Amino acid sequence: MKSSALYLKRRITNVVALGLSSFATLIGLVFLAWILWETLRQGIGAMNWNLFTKISVYRENGGLANAMVGSLIINFIGIAIATPIGVMAGAWLAEYANRTRLGEAIRFLNDILLSAPSIVLGLFVYTIIVLPTTALTNGSTTFSGFAGGVALALIALPVIVRTTDEMLRLVPSTLREAALSLGVPQWKLTTQILMRASMSGIITGVLLALARISGETAPLLFTAFGNNFMTFNPMDKMPSLPQAIYEYTKDPDPAINAIAWAGAFVITMFVLALSLVSRLILSRNKVSHD
Repeated sequence: MKSSALYLKRRITNVVALGLSSFATLIGLVFLAWILWETLRQGIGAMNWNLFTKISVYRENGGLANAMVGSLIINFIGIAIATPIGVMAGAWLAEYANRTRLGEAIRFLNDILLSAPSIVLGLFVYTIIVLPTTALTNGSTTFSGFAGGVALALIALPVIVRTTDEMLRLVPSTLREAALSLGVPQWKLTTQILMRASMSGIITGVLLALARISGETAPLLFTAFGNNFMTFNPMDKMPSLPQAIYEYTKDPDPAINAIAWAGAFVITMFVLALSLVSRLILSRNKVSHD
């Protein structure tokens, strides 16, 4: 009798928990669809080839080509800086500092950096790069795409470190023991065996970091600053798509507002595509291991 009552209680608890989790998932999907629809509805008038080929926004047939190119360059700089440092730091944490006080302290600090406001990191880069170079150029403010890339690298770095650390620690210990029993050095074990085994997870972490920094605006206001021209030199002021959206939403012209909404839709779809690609890589890795 008691077992039947306990079974019924567990069934009810399971149904309630499943219903609440399904309801929460539905709410998330509704908001995602709402965001996509609203950005598309507001920017549908500017969704044309001019958006990707023109750089002027002072008339209805303007575009965001310069901002898109600037974002690609700045994001590439950020990922190029953060990826090798993050992968090496994550490997060191997983293989050399695992279960040590130093390793736990660094993981804690990395988690703090992971949740740090992006505007604080932008101000930090402004202080260590923009201001010193301004002093060297007799007061001429030296905002640059490179400074923006460094700010984005600081945002992407803890994501890559955390992902690399977790992926390497998921590799079975038997693989390490087998390699070490054959006399494989630790550095070769880490770089040629463990990293290969967890490569899909590390790549996923890099893609998630790229998605994380793609929509950042605040750090770029203090570093890249932006302009209204096509710029390829990372040492000059460089436009970016998030910053352009921020500026154009404040314009009273409805045509320019529509361009800002169209740019927001482009960023949203880009981040969504990166998330789907990362999920695809992880799912393929699980299938291959199974």
